[in-house]
Amino acid sequence: MTSLSFSTKFSLHPNSSVFLFQSPNGAQRITFPRKTKVVVCSATEQPKQQRTKKKKSEADGEKGIDPVGFLTKCGISHKQFAQFLRERHKSLKDLKDEILNRHINLRDMASGFEILGLHRHPEHRVDYMEWAPGARYCALVGDFNGWSPTENSAREGHLGHDDYGYWFIILEDRLRDGEEPDELYFQQYNYVDDYDKGDSGVTIEELFKKANDDYWEPGEDRFIKNRFEVPAKLYEQIFGPNGPQTLEELGEIPDAQTRYNAWKEQHKDDPPSNLPPFDVIDKGKEYDIYSVAGDPASHEKFKAKAPPLAYWFETRKGRKAWLKKYSPAIPHGSKYRVYFNTPNGPLERVPAWATYVQPEADGKQAFAIHWEPPPENAYKWKNSPPKKPKSLRIYECHVGISGSEQKISSFNDFIEKVLPYVKEAGYNAIQFIGVVEHKDYFTVGYRVTNLYAVSSRFGTPDDFKRLVDEAHGLGLLVFLDIVHSYSAADEMVGLSLFDGSNDGYFHTGKRGQHKYWGTRMFKYDDLDVLHFLLSNLNWWVVEYQIDGFQFHSLSSMMYTHNGFASFTGDLEEYCNQYVDKDALLYLILANEILHALHPNIITIAEDATYYPGLCEPTSQGGLGFDYFVNLSVSEMWSSLLQNVPAHEWSMNKIVTTLRGNKQYAEKMLVYAENHSQSISGGQSFAEILLGKINEDSGATKESFLRGCSLHKMIRLITFTIGGRAYLNFMGNEFGHPKRVEFPMSSNNFSFSLANRRWDLLANEGVHRNLFTFDKDLMKLDEKERILSRLLPSIHHVNDTTMVIAYMRGPLLFLFNFHPTDSYEGYIVGVEEAGEYQLILNTDEIKYGGQGLLDEHHYTKKTINKRADGLRSCLEVHLPSRTAQVYKLTRILRI
Repeated sequence: MTSLSFSTKFSLHPNSSVFLFQSPNGAQRITFPRKTKVVVCSATEQPKQQRTKKKKSEADGEKGIDPVGFLTKCGISHKQFAQFLRERHKSLKDLKDEILNRHINLRDMASGFEILGLHRHPEHRVDYMEWAPGARYCALVGDFNGWSPTENSAREGHLGHDDYGYWFIILEDRLRDGEEPDELYFQQYNYVDDYDKGDSGVTIEELFKKANDDYWEPGEDRFIKNRFEVPAKLYEQIFGPNGPQTLEELGEIPDAQTRYNAWKEQHKDDPPSNLPPFDVIDKGKEYDIYSVAGDPASHEKFKAKAPPLAYWFETRKGRKAWLKKYSPAIPHGSKYRVYFNTPNGPLERVPAWATYVQPEADGKQAFAIHWEPPPENAYKWKNSPPKKPKSLRIYECHVGISGSEQKISSFNDFIEKVLPYVKEAGYNAIQFIGVVEHKDYFTVGYRVTNLYAVSSRFGTPDDFKRLVDEAHGLGLLVFLDIVHSYSAADEMVGLSLFDGSNDGYFHTGKRGQHKYWGTRMFKYDDLDVLHFLLSNLNWWVVEYQIDGFQFHSLSSMMYTHNGFASFTGDLEEYCNQYVDKDALLYLILANEILHALHPNIITIAEDATYYPGLCEPTSQGGLGFDYFVNLSVSEMWSSLLQNVPAHEWSMNKIVTTLRGNKQYAEKMLVYAENHSQSISGGQSFAEILLGKINEDSGATKESFLRGCSLHKMIRLITFTIGGRAYLNFMGNEFGHPKRVEFPMSSNNFSFSLANRRWDLLANEGVHRNLFTFDKDLMKLDEKERILSRLLPSIHHVNDTTMVIAYMRGPLLFLFNFHPTDSYEGYIVGVEEAGEYQLILNTDEIKYGGQGLLDEHHYTKKTINKRADGLRSCLEVHLPSRTAQVYKLTRILRI
């Protein structure tokens, strides 16, 4: 297979952690000098020299790579896990070697979308390629050919089917009535511009003559213009009237050397010619008569000649000439499926590489839609992606439920109503769930059926391009929640039994089935499956300019028990027989290729088991992710809110859970709650804390204040104590009062809970107050760079008073979680003596608080007294269930 060519190509060598670049003229790995010195050594010395050279080359190849590097850095000693990492590294090198036997480089391995699926070819046709090794016959059916399984089929033999199971179908554009076929069989068309150079009226003969005149110098084209000159003379000499009539007259034919010398003597007085001179090297050996040497100057002159390829494009015509002569073989918007004849009978499937799909609805079978809009209607990008920020404030969204109306919202609705809101709220990235095509809406998009298609429920591919472009124009990065850990088990629209065989994209038997979710498990040890998945990642970046991915539920793919096992933290659990090494190799390849092709890409790992080395470089034995999700944080908050009385909360447990593993805290993404708490049959924190409380009711005022206070405190401490990335699900920032419930049979397909109540922000009250607080929190990070600073120094954690205090740069964070006790003159240590200014207070009236702090509490000077192991301290007023943020504004030198 081939791919689109670029001016510079590069490849990943299996023994190197860096990309080796190739120029268009060939690989530039080794440069041989013009003069080489040959050293002759004895038979005993030669093997020794070869062994030394081999050892040196291996050392060079492994330079900078240590399969157990991150274990050494972290001071971890575990013989079994270290051996597993070394074996995994060896398997990775073998896998890369195997890939490079079939592909030019790893970029080619991740660019299958350039040739698979439907693609318009310059020579007035459409090419279709599909991987279906279990099929015996392949055809493309659709409304463009009356759904005929015989009209557009793959040819017999290798022209239509190769040994790897790839099928190739050509759909020729149809000549319009009264039009004649092109004079050139290789006539090309430009489908974007109305006119091209071939429309100028110059004939093919004129172009070829011009190309030959420019390429050949006088005399060089002698045998091209008169290609029968030499054979004719030879024929005349042997069979002509003056040639030998008998064998005796023929005589003995001289040897080649004698004939050459005679020819040279005959032509010694010939005038100079542009034809390159040649000579025969004779060193007295029998085979030297075949050793021909040319003039070095002529040889270099010939090599320097550039082929006249520019004249090839002089024949290319524009779009208008194509539309005048042809009608498209498969028009834009056509419905189609792929037809297979298998050992079990005929099948019709939605193509695996389809980019626009209409899922099964109203009892009708799903189909793909050919998306090839005319140039004037195709979306044109306007904005460049923002620069990669040092910290992430991610707003998690689902397009379908993003509107206030009881319907499925569209990409255009999201652009108009939600994007400006996200920008105003202060977030710098959006993460979409459920964008990739899936059959059942109620699955939230996690049972993906078509990995290369955006969900048609929300709009067209160009609508999603516009959404991404508009987000970039607002300075927002766009992330995608990608599901490569499993796939939908649907056979009509998904990949399961795609070509009638059970071992195509997925494992057979129990290993191919998720133990609890009823989904299919990918076969990561198959090169063609890797080709499909790696290309899919690259596709979203190239086609839609996606800025990053969150890899969903990695534990489902990394273990044969799908992560449903108890983990104690022993490293043996990460290298035993239940670990899927092939899945780990895929993740390493995915990160290496993505970061090499797109240096600004961001990858996030969602793994409930916290596999060691998730965010370590692949060259040091890690998996290469940029961030990992701390899933324990939201579980801890849910447990505390629902199961533990307020006065029994453990401050040490809160801090320990929020900090996670200190060695990887900088790479940690945290959230108080994401979509899981609201969607997966649960409740949002606001629903738990506020419920149906009426803020105007005196009887419930205390409960209302408790809910609002904890809602703000939980977000503040989660945001500021963790790593460099924070996530929030849309609506939760203003305390959305209802859970999310997608329409399904159990609720009579109601949309009443499948939306967001943006109207609550229009009125003064709790939701407006909570939004104001969250907005100011995002602004605080933008101004003070909280997340991008070094990790906080936590110096005060008191379970009795339920107070937590920590420093992050010049900022002091104070939290009083006690449900009833307030503290006047509470002593907290600080690192620097000086003056501290209160810059954020959760108890302010504009945030729905009581406003208990007077103005004189907003500026504090340190006391020269040791506290919490620090030489200075502050006396602060800490009302119950409030949090404060102070900033060091003036340093006092002692």
